[in-house]
Amino acid sequence: MRKRGRKNRKTILTLIGFAAIMLLFLFSVSYASKGNVDRQRQSLEKAIQRDVTYCYATTGRYPKTLDYIERVYGLTYDKELFSIDYRIEGSKIPPEIVVTQIGDGR
Repeated sequence: MRKRGRKNRKTILTLIGFAAIMLLFLFSVSYASKGNVDRQRQSLEKAIQRDVTYCYATTGRYPKTLDYIERVYGLTYDKELFSIDYRIEGSKIPPEIVVTQIGDGR
């Protein structure tokens, strides 16, 4: 009887250990994924800023719309993951650009 009790205890401890390792693994993957989405957002912000600056340097005006940047400068991004608020006040005033994550990155 004692051997059976020890065996059950070892099995339970093994299962608990396995579950803890799985939870740690899932948490690590989730954390890494969030960091990846943050890097994508930062990269998108830099790409938009680069295109806006290039447009101003070559034409003397800031792009009127985000659609213009997409068509002329080839900007592409995941529209299910990010939303871009592009506001322009005038042709000589830099636009206000806000990139927001709307999806979960999966």
